[in-house]
Amino acid sequence: MSKPWRLTKQAERSLIGIAIWTFDTFGARQAELYEGELVERCQAIADGHAITYDCKILAGEATGDDVGDDVRFARAGEHFVVFVEFAEEIAILDFLHGKSDLPRRIADLTSRP
Repeated sequence: MSKPWRLTKQAERSLIGIAIWTFDTFGARQAELYEGELVERCQAIADGHAITYDCKILAGEATGDDVGDDVRFARAGEHFVVFVEFAEEIAILDFLHGKSDLPRRIADLTSRP
């Protein structure tokens, strides 16, 4: 059963940044295709059709224990779509590039005030 999904402000900023970088590097057509692929992955997560994993895998040993059991990811191209599933919706937390400092970025996303 599909759930509605939404982007957090951080995910919105990242998606825009990815689109701009892809446009500048590869052109408008590729930017549109890749943004579409990321959005399709979000929909697949919401539909329950995406293969997803516990984010502790990406966080590494140093920070993995600090990541909640509810934080998951799915792969989309060179990015990881990091999300939390709630009873009523899916919240897309961020789009993280595979070459970024994943443990630090995940720790930043999941740190509780």
